[in-house]
This record gives sequence, structure tokens and C-alpha cells, in this order.
Amino acid sequence: MRGLFWLIAVFAAAVSLALAGRVSDGYVLVVYPPWRIEISLLLSVLALVVAFGVAYLAVRLISHTLALPAQVRAFRERRKDAHAQSALAAALQCHFEGRYARAEKEAGLAWEAGVAPGIAALIAARAAHQMHEAERRDQWLKRAEGVGESLRAARLLTQAELALDEHDFIGARDALRNMHGSGPRNIATARMQLRAERGAQNWQEVLRLSSLLAKRGALPAAVTDEHRVQAHLELLARDSGERATLEARLRRMLWSDLAQPRVAAAAATRAAALGAAALARELIERSLGVEWNATLVGQYGDLEKLDGEKRQHEARARLERAERWLREHAEDPQLLATLGRLCVAVELWGKAQNYLEASLSFGASRAAHLELARLAEREGRAAEAQKHFRHAGELP
Repeated sequence: MRGLFWLIAVFAAAVSLALAGRVSDGYVLVVYPPWRIEISLLLSVLALVVAFGVAYLAVRLISHTLALPAQVRAFRERRKDAHAQSALAAALQCHFEGRYARAEKEAGLAWEAGVAPGIAALIAARAAHQMHEAERRDQWLKRAEGVGESLRAARLLTQAELALDEHDFIGARDALRNMHGSGPRNIATARMQLRAERGAQNWQEVLRLSSLLAKRGALPAAVTDEHRVQAHLELLARDSGERATLEARLRRMLWSDLAQPRVAAAAATRAAALGAAALARELIERSLGVEWNATLVGQYGDLEKLDGEKRQHEARARLERAERWLREHAEDPQLLATLGRLCVAVELWGKAQNYLEASLSFGASRAAHLELARLAEREGRAAEAQKHFRHAGELP
């Protein structure tokens, strides 16, 4: 359509000039002594137009000739950039395909060409890491560091990921902390930092990060609970052997964490070892009120580092509580065995034997057989004691 328009315009101009030539008697006089030239007006106009066209073409030709070296250089740069972009894309594809040697080679070509050098260096570092070339990996990371602040986050995240892969938890943690001094800003880095802090055994930080990820819905509830339980168990094991320290830690713990059976069992064990039998009893009772657990029920019958009247009083308090549980768990062999041991502690021998025998009727138990053997020995029934000792030895 545009070509047709210009064709019509040219023909219209030609017709206009022809008509103008017929009706015009004007002429142009050019005097250059001793010459005198007289030309018609139409011819002079045409000559001027032709001269302008020739001059324009000459100027354009000279301009293109002078610009030719720059155009050649620009063409070569464009071709070099295209090859570098192809190398970068090939490096990514090879890395995803597991061809790490080729990926490092292609990334090196992209790095030398200067197209996205930071990205190319990180791809090469990852490829070298997969080939267990630690020296070359570190060299590529050093080159990526020289690119500048624009690639800082990507470089540190890559460094942390590679450190985690080698179980260098301290190095991964330091890289992530350098990345975000105030803490992780996205879920991916928070997950990585949680793994690093667990490996570095920084359990207080594990508690903080697991709570953060749980609030964001980034961790399943079961995984979050496991992380928190492990952290509390480790922190309880690290505490100094002082009752005040234990009580201070228990006050800082969430009720939901303290109700976890394993946490409650560990805390109760620590409390009992420090002579805080009432605290140990309370911890187990609160946990059993949330979730019935055979291990805690068995632990409930243990009385450590208590003697005399205090031991008797504590055992009676536990016996009263355990007998109330019996209404809902009348056929629980672990609870019946615990009741038998508590009766032994308060010297209710006949009742203890009844509970222990009832426990064995619902499930074989080495502990119950041992308690019955000791009761039989106490009352001079040697044959019966030997029988229970033998049964206990046959059980795991």
C-alpha cells in the first residue's frame, strides 16, 4: 500500500512538472565571464534536483565507508555476545542433565566472554562441586565474589548449599548469616539455615527457626514437632546440674512442647536426679493428661534419690494418682506394673503382688517378673522367686 502511494506521488509530480513546463516561459541565466548560459526554468529545476540527489548519495556513501570499521566491530561484538549467551544456556542445560564437565566448560566460555559473568561462575562452581573438584569450585566462587554486590545473595546462597552438601554446617550457617544479618528473609533460606543450625547444634536457634517456619506453613507439623523435641532434649541434657537452672528452662518452654512424652520424660528424669520428685511427678502427670504413653507410665513408678519418710510420702501421692488412672486403663499392663512397684515402695506387699500378677495376665514383662521374684524372696518363697527370675531372663 505504501509503495502504491509513492508511485502515484511520483507520477503526480511528473505530470505537474510537465504542465508547469508548458505554461511557463521563464528561464535561468548563468553568467560566468566570458561565458553566458541561458537555460529554461524547468530544466534548471530538474538539474538542481538531480545534483542534490547525487550529492546526497555521495555523502551517504562516504559516511557508510567511514563507519564500516565500527559496524564490523559491532557485528563481531553481537556475534560474540550471541555465542556467549548460547554457551551460558548450554551450561545450564548440561548442568541439569548431569554433564558437569561440559557444563563447567561452557560456563567458562560465558565467563571469558563477559556475558553474565557472575551467573556463569556460579554454574561452573556448582558443576565443579558435583565433580568433587574443591579447588576449582573455590576458584569459581572467588571469581563470582569479584563480580560485585549485585550477585552477593546468589553467591552466599550457593556457598551455603554446597557447604551443607559437604556437612560443613558451620560454614553454611556463617554464609547464611552473612547473607541476611537480621535473619532469613524467605522460606528457602530459613529452611537451609534450620538445617545448618541443627548440624551446628545451635538448639536455641533451631527452636526459633522451627517456630518461624511453622507460622509460615513451610514445615509439616510432625517435622516441626520433631525438631522442637530434639532441641529441647539436647538443651535439657546440656543444662548444669542445678535445680534452679532446670526450673528456669521449664518456665521458658511452651506448654505444648513440655507435654511431648519424650520431653516430659527427659525433664522428669532430670528433676528426679536433682531430688525434685514432686516436680518430676507433675511433669509426667501433665503429659499423660494430654497423651497416654507407656514409657511415661513406667517412669512414673521410679523414685530416685529419695529416702525414708519423704520417699514414702512421694510414693503414696503417686499411688493415689495412678489408681485413678486405673479407671480408664484397667487393662494396661504397664500401669498395673507401675502400681505394683509403687505398692512395694509403700510396703503394701499383698497389693503389690496382685497388681504385678494382673500386669502379667495382660502382657509379659521382665520388670514385673523381677518385682515378683523380689517379693517372693522377701517372703521366703525361693522356688517361686527362681521361677520368676527364670521367666525374666527369657524375656528381652
